[in-house]
Amino acid sequence: MKSMGSSFCSGRLAWAVCALLAGSALSGQAHAQDQRTQVSTAAVSVDDERPELARLLPQNRLVGKGRLTFWGFQVYDARLWAVPGFRADNYQTQPFALELDYLRGFDNQDVAERSIQEMRRSTNISDTQAKTWIADMLRVLPDTKKGDRVMGINRPGTGALFLVNGKPSGEIRDPEFAQYFFGIWLSAKTSEPQLRSALLAGAV
Repeated sequence: MKSMGSSFCSGRLAWAVCALLAGSALSGQAHAQDQRTQVSTAAVSVDDERPELARLLPQNRLVGKGRLTFWGFQVYDARLWAVPGFRADNYQTQPFALELDYLRGFDNQDVAERSIQEMRRSTNISDTQAKTWIADMLRVLPDTKKGDRVMGINRPGTGALFLVNGKPSGEIRDPEFAQYFFGIWLSAKTSEPQLRSALLAGAV
């Protein structure tokens, strides 16, 4: 059975709402940016603590966080943790953790396909490579429901480790994938610059 988010994604406009990995399907409508994206400027709280990071990312600190909404539909809360000295202009060479806290459910096939579309904003991806990366994402990213937390940890030179609700769900050992996947949020070419700014608020 498809999740609520999957059935909700059936229409063209709804597909934009379902861009849970950042991004609007209506990317040409840059003028709508301020109305679509809301960002959080709240102080660090107990809700931002993740015990699993003590082992996976020692000395981590919350760099920034934000909420993605689309015309009033809440999509997810995003948080970025990194070690002191994290530089936004060279994010792919540094260890960090990026988490999405879902505010509605989504089908992993939709997530994987939308991720490739967003990654293509930063680089050319062949159809063959896209199929490989979609298969990789389907392996490590499950269907999600409201309240699920999916975290990706960048491992420079290795790839990306994923956790679902604090438990490891798999790894994609491909540094190029990790660079462009996390670039969905952190690259200067992101389709959600306001959210990027919120996530990188505490970066150097």
